[in-house]
Amino acid sequence: MTSKVRTGILISGRGSNMRSLIAAASDPAFPAEIALVISNAGNAEGLKFAAAAGIATKIIPHKAFATREEFDRAVNIAFEVADIDIVCLAGFMRILSDWFARKWEGRLVNIHPSLLPLFKGTHVHEQVLHAGVRVSGCTVHFVVPELDAGPIIAQAAVPVEVGDTPETLAARVLVEEHKLYPAALKMLAEGRVKLKNGQAVFAP
Repeated sequence: MTSKVRTGILISGRGSNMRSLIAAASDPAFPAEIALVISNAGNAEGLKFAAAAGIATKIIPHKAFATREEFDRAVNIAFEVADIDIVCLAGFMRILSDWFARKWEGRLVNIHPSLLPLFKGTHVHEQVLHAGVRVSGCTVHFVVPELDAGPIIAQAAVPVEVGDTPETLAARVLVEEHKLYPAALKMLAEGRVKLKNGQAVFAP
C-alpha cells in the first residue's frame, strides 16, 4: 500500500473545513492523512476537535513574533519537523508572508467562500449580495503571494436566493465547502493537479 500524503492544517477558530478534511481522511482509501493542526490562537475550538480525533496539535501565537515572516518561519519549522507534504488553510485568519507562500508553492492550498476571481478578501457574502449576482459559491486554490489570486483547483456554485442575508448565504456556501475541500485535497494528494509555471495543471 502506498503511504498517505502527510497533510498539515492551519486554523484560527472552530475549523469547520478542517473537520470536513479530518472526516474525509478517516476513510482508509483517502490518499492523505491529517498529521498536524496548528493554530495561531490558543482558544481555537478546532484544536480540541483535532486532538479528540487523535491528531497532533500545536499552538504558535502570532503575537509572540515581531514580524509576520518570523511567525511564518516558526510555522514552517513545525511543519518540517512533522514531515508535512501539503498545507491546507482552513479558516486561518492571518495573511501569510510572501516567503511562506513561495516556500510551500504548489503544496499550499486555501478555500475561499466565493467564485474567485470574484469577491476576494473579507466580508465576501456582503460583497456578493451588494453586487446583486445570482450565483456564488466557493473555490479551492493554490496559495500565491498575492491574496486570493492563486490558480484555481476546484469550484462549486451556489444559487443566491431572493431574501438571502450574509448569514443564510454563508450557510449554504459552507455546505459546498465541506464537500469541495476534501475533493480538492484528494486530487492534490493523488498528483492529479499540480502548480506549474503559475497555472494549475490537471492530469489527463
